[in-house]
Amino acid sequence: MKIKHIFLSASIVFALTSCGGSSETTDSNTSESESAPIENKSHGQSGVAAVEGEEMNVLQLALSMEDFSTLVVAVQTAGVEDALVNAGPLTVFAPLNSAFDKLPEGTVETLLKPESKADLTMILINHVAPANYPIKQLKKEAKKGRKLYMASGKYLEVENRDGKVFVGGTEVLQSVKVSNGWVHVVNDVIVPVSE
Repeated sequence: MKIKHIFLSASIVFALTSCGGSSETTDSNTSESESAPIENKSHGQSGVAAVEGEEMNVLQLALSMEDFSTLVVAVQTAGVEDALVNAGPLTVFAPLNSAFDKLPEGTVETLLKPESKADLTMILINHVAPANYPIKQLKKEAKKGRKLYMASGKYLEVENRDGKVFVGGTEVLQSVKVSNGWVHVVNDVIVPVSE
């Protein structure tokens, strides 16, 4: 089982670093944005628009919500769009714009510079687990005291605090089923910790 996760993680890391260019939800403390969708200027797999009536993939969901506009810019800057449309399964802990706003002043601007691409990519893949983790499974993992293996090669602790699920110290606010896995909305950027 561990070999399978390592192989899958290696595949996702490779895809993230080499690629260019009806939903089910749980209770939420956030509301969906009714703003116009962000335009996807990508080509290839990531340029394929969602078809009405079909389940969106991770990238299509992010593109459809203004609350993820900073995440979308980061993903496009790092050039990892195609990895988010792969078959998966993927579990993505997607930071809201407000999560990026919490970072020290100038951090986002610095990360979006070409010379910071490797750092930005590492932060983004630290939000992706190469496995299928619906909210029920996250609760089970928390109960067992397990950590999630992320595409960054790091592990994130899963906790249950007063009935709420926390991953990497940030609360899961909402969960959305997508065609290639799950998107869990979070309000913090999960920065990889150096060991």
